[in-house]
Amino acid sequence: MIFKRSIARLRAQNWAAITIELLIVVVGVFIGTMVANWNQDRLERRDAAKMLRELRPALTDFVDFFETAKIYYATTRDYSEAAFGGWQGDPAVSDEQFVIGAYQASQIYSLGLNAVNWTQIFGGNQLQHVDEPELKKSLANLMTLNFELIDTPAVDTDYRRNVRQVIPEDIQDAIRAECGDRVIPGKPLTQALPRRCDLDFPDARWSTAAARLRSRPQLTEQLRWHRAAVAAFLSNMELFEQQTHTVIDQLDDDPR
Repeated sequence: MIFKRSIARLRAQNWAAITIELLIVVVGVFIGTMVANWNQDRLERRDAAKMLRELRPALTDFVDFFETAKIYYATTRDYSEAAFGGWQGDPAVSDEQFVIGAYQASQIYSLGLNAVNWTQIFGGNQLQHVDEPELKKSLANLMTLNFELIDTPAVDTDYRRNVRQVIPEDIQDAIRAECGDRVIPGKPLTQALPRRCDLDFPDARWSTAAARLRSRPQLTEQLRWHRAAVAAFLSNMELFEQQTHTVIDQLDDDPR
């Protein structure tokens, strides 16, 4: 309707009316765009606030993982001491303890979450709508950490693969079934490894398996490297733990 009137007045050379109607159209488009942008920004900020509310329990799961990883790898280190004792012929280490220790020393526990997954799960696109500058900065720092440092490849060493080629499969199956990883109830990212493992195999079976391990002394060097990789994993994990606690503290201080 406005367009038709404008054409008619253009023919009549009514420039004042044409100008006014064009201004009405331009202002209407401008206001409509402003309202749409305001509404979109409001929705995005609402989603960002929702993300922050949901972030606290997820970060608590992270903290649970950090705490249990320390205990887990302290347990595997104890098993590795028994394995070293078996390779060194320590009479205090039985063949059963030697074989079980060699296997359990190769057990690994990682977060299994890379930076891309973290960003998708916890709203990387919504980060720009977080109003608190320090919280935004801390959350961005956590998102951009190199998650590969605490992922499975960091501790999946040659020792883990090679020692499992030597230990008989039935013994490995029994260790996994009776003394393998256990998920801690109510904590989805956590696992525990039993500190002791006793299995019902004949002594001769343990002796044969122990002899196979002793015939491959190079595994001791690989085990030392494996322990070094685990130590690096735990050291890198401290950075993630510190940054996670920083975000949690700032979330707790946030009034929303």
